Amino acid sequence: MEPFLHTHPYEPFLFEGATKLIVGTLPPPRFTTGELKQGDVDFSYGSRDGQLWPILDRIFNLNLEFETTGEAIAQRQNFLRNRGIGICDIVASSERLKIDASDLGMQQIQLRNVIGYLHKYPKVHTLLFTGGNSKNGPEYFFRKHLNDFGLRLKLISNEVPRIHEFKLPSAENNKAVERTIRTVSLTAPSGAANRAVGSLPLYKELKMKDPKFNTIDFRVLQYSQFF
Repeated sequence: MEPFLHTHPYEPFLFEGATKLIVGTLPPPRFTTGELKQGDVDFSYGSRDGQLWPILDRIFNLNLEFETTGEAIAQRQNFLRNRGIGICDIVASSERLKIDASDLGMQQIQLRNVIGYLHKYPKVHTLLFTGGNSKNGPEYFFRKHLNDFGLRLKLISNEVPRIHEFKLPSAENNKAVERTIRTVSLTAPSGAANRAVGSLPLYKELKMKDPKFNTIDFRVLQYSQFF
């Protein structure tokens, strides 16, 4: 059986005023093949099963449409531009023996040159990872990417979401013209991460105070601090 070549269907969503970048891996394979489901949005993080846009919809009262229409795409792009938030997922392509959305199922992974994009868009100061340092997560890949440039993340906070920083030299590798980039490893906006959320002490504490509190509520609280 030939492996499925899972290529990223979207170019990075970047613009001159971007100050933050959302950094994930790959959308579900159906976005590559174009076989979208009812309720999917043909844009980054547009899976009807994903939680990023529902979370942002709640935080910012966006009244987003969740359907496969141009209007739904435009709503998301307008929000991102107004907030100075770009999207630059780190994985360009991978091979899969099983056609699913599991990060662990990715093989023969090709990464995007995120550092190159950071040089091109000098106002960016924060990377928002949609997941942590578990294998094949966005932070995991970004650490590998930094290694190619002799750069390292410095831990700032080990509380969830973990925060790091690194010094990015100028494109000419002039360390006298460095800029500091902060990274935030958000709790992944996927149902697969719900078990991990449920084990967090803070989540348990909030759940004890309000039995109706759920894993989406937890992410809304977390994400609202960084978007």
